[in-house]
Amino acid sequence: MIPIFKPYMPENITEGIEEILYSGKLAFGEKGREFEENLSSYIGNDKVLTISSYNQALLIVLSTLGLNPGDEIIASPVSCLASNQPFVVKGLKVVWADVNPLSGTLSVDDVRSRITSKTKAIFHNHYCGYLGEIEAMNNLGKEFGIPVIDDCIEAFGSELNGKKTGNLGTDITVFSFQTVRLPNTIEGGALVFNNREMFENAKMIRDYGIERANFRDSLNEISPDCDIKLEGYGALMGELNSYIGIKQLQDLDLLFKKQRKNAEIWGQKINQETNLTSLVPIKNSIPNRWVYGLLAKNKIETIKKIREKGFYATGVHINNNIYSIFDNKTNLSGVNEFMNHFVALPCGWWVNLNNKE
Repeated sequence: MIPIFKPYMPENITEGIEEILYSGKLAFGEKGREFEENLSSYIGNDKVLTISSYNQALLIVLSTLGLNPGDEIIASPVSCLASNQPFVVKGLKVVWADVNPLSGTLSVDDVRSRITSKTKAIFHNHYCGYLGEIEAMNNLGKEFGIPVIDDCIEAFGSELNGKKTGNLGTDITVFSFQTVRLPNTIEGGALVFNNREMFENAKMIRDYGIERANFRDSLNEISPDCDIKLEGYGALMGELNSYIGIKQLQDLDLLFKKQRKNAEIWGQKINQETNLTSLVPIKNSIPNRWVYGLLAKNKIETIKKIREKGFYATGVHINNNIYSIFDNKTNLSGVNEFMNHFVALPCGWWVNLNNKE
């Protein structure tokens, strides 16, 4: 059966890996800086930090924003559990907002209705690579003076108005480079900022709150004059992971092209079905086509029938507002309707639809 996800790994990569393994330089260094530079060039934003994991990346965001236990944040329950668990770790109050049932994208109007004086941030998830109403959400954040975070756990490479995620004017963008993402660094992620000061603070928070330029004295001893003022994490990406990321970036345009071609073919097939409707991207956006999304009148039967044809169809995630850990089982009609009908089809670079009926 053709899988819904498959880790990508470039050919002829092992020689470089072996060189790093025996170089004596495994921690963040030359390759780490090169990966960040390449990401900056690819995205079109020079305020990029690579992180050792997506989970650490989100925790760094919460620390950079100065969020404290009891603070309210607005988020979408239509997302990966990984997108929301860090809120619990920091003791934040999660306020779920509803989604458009036809797209799964966070409803700007519903977010507006849930903003209070306690709201400290809006986390805008872009489900399965399909972008939400980014411009409208960013404008809402500016109107209320609330930072907006684009949660692009599944949306690296998706585009809006010809620009890539991470370069769309959002305060902070979070990426995952976990095994089934593009690019994947086996484990990892990245943060992209719209504000230089926030970027510089996050850089120190990523590294235990240390300002490296002043951390050691002329004898290379730890300097007592370098104060630690910020909480921090050990979240630098190692050289092996960074090297893999560098190599994967070189192949991305070709891989995304294959995925988008697969999406065109799926669209033609779905249009012939009376009980299925393709998920329509928002205006002027191009999904990365991590998966091909559709809405089915009968979700379970559709999954079974498509699997019988050799494609691992799936709902991918489950709405997070069902979990007790968030202490907020708000019933949201748009979420219910979308999750009852959404089905994802394999659309990645490994899928060849030309010879499939």
